[in-house]
Amino acid sequence: MKKKILIIDDDVDMCLLLSKFLTRNGYEVDTANAGNKGIAKFKENKFDIVITDFRLGDKDGKDILKEIKDIAPNTIVLIITGYSDIKVAVDVIKMGAFDYITKPLIPDEVLNVLNKALDQPITQQSTINSDGTIKKIAPSKSAVEQKLSSNSEFLVGEAGTTKELYKQIKIVAPTNYSIILYGESGTGKEVIAKTIHSLSDRADKPFVAMDCGTLSKELAGSELFGHVKGAFTGALSDKEGHFELANGGTLFLDEVANLSYEVQASLLRVIQERAFKRVGGNKEMPVDVRIIVASNENLQEAYRKGKFREDLYHRFNEFSINLPPLRDRKKDIPLFADFFLNKAKNELGREIDGFSNEVMQMFINYTWPGNLREFRNVVRRAVLLTQSGLVDSATLPWEITNNEPTSLSHTPPAFSHRYEDEFIQHQMPSSPVRTGFDLKDAASRAEYDAIMTVLKQVNFNKTKAAEILKIDRKTLYNKIKSFEELNKG
Repeated sequence: MKKKILIIDDDVDMCLLLSKFLTRNGYEVDTANAGNKGIAKFKENKFDIVITDFRLGDKDGKDILKEIKDIAPNTIVLIITGYSDIKVAVDVIKMGAFDYITKPLIPDEVLNVLNKALDQPITQQSTINSDGTIKKIAPSKSAVEQKLSSNSEFLVGEAGTTKELYKQIKIVAPTNYSIILYGESGTGKEVIAKTIHSLSDRADKPFVAMDCGTLSKELAGSELFGHVKGAFTGALSDKEGHFELANGGTLFLDEVANLSYEVQASLLRVIQERAFKRVGGNKEMPVDVRIIVASNENLQEAYRKGKFREDLYHRFNEFSINLPPLRDRKKDIPLFADFFLNKAKNELGREIDGFSNEVMQMFINYTWPGNLREFRNVVRRAVLLTQSGLVDSATLPWEITNNEPTSLSHTPPAFSHRYEDEFIQHQMPSSPVRTGFDLKDAASRAEYDAIMTVLKQVNFNKTKAAEILKIDRKTLYNKIKSFEELNKG
């Protein structure tokens, strides 16, 4: 039985062309040239799919989507948008639209989306020639699906938050929009930035990443824009900066909120003028980069507090994506476990069958404060300690096998391993206690408790914890290290 499609678009020629094309491909099609007419036809007849333009004279796509879903919740709705309506596309997908189709419409792309929506195999595809005739082409996956399937770092999960993340990436990647990625430490912000780059027209150009959290004000300018020989003490030769290295491609600025106000001003000028000068140089150098920034701090709140330039925030905030923490992606944990397992097996040359049921349940029950980065490291360590067969609980770190809050009376055993710096929260011992308790011990214990309380409150975001405690990150790291040494002593 033929599937019935209703096309709602005030462009009569587009309705006619799309109607003829879909009819030739086995669909039963009706059209309406206004929103109200489309709703009336939908009430009179049963349609499997509605394709509607978002911008109509009498209604917009949100109204049409809502009315259709109220009448028949299972109807598949596709929204036609332009690139200027990208944020609108995200909104309507959240409201229940299956997908979006961007203008100008290409019939084979419409057919791809329809077949995907109906879970049918892709049969015959076409495109429009310059003379308006329809040319048959070979079936294929969409460009986004092809690139994602070949991306060894990106995993499309099954959790609702993950699917929403994928849809947003798919929407914004082909554009040149600047993007802010928000998320806790370890949620994979750089992986997402690389994925967006790989799905863009800049994929064959450089992707350059820069960690702004580790730079001093003096070095930031040189790292971003480069310098000429003799620009400052130690500048023994000319040096290319990250903007120059990323020219034509994508520049990813991690922890961008840590840049000083002066560097932010220089960055704003480069974005506005699309040109820069190396530190100590006079030559203006043109540059074309797409900028993706990441922050675990809300930049809108930061500019309201005077810590971040408002004009720079608006330059960056053409589109923003929130990366969910792993604890909100429980459905994806088995998928990521296998994903990291296969990578570790290839890296170490191990023949391992998988995880025991006990281990998988521990993974699901654990809160993963270090998110995907922590998960990857835990799996790599388990594979290293497992010779063959199934990974068992004996290869897991203490904090996962004894998944319970840290207490003053419950001290973990000494660790025989160390995670990366990002996972210091797992290395932290219980409150340090010496046998010969004295005033110095009491002060140390109180300081430890204060630091741990703040770290837990900010999900172990060390930059934010240091700010609340009114110390710098280096001091925080040193104190954590001293607590570890004290616990061993």
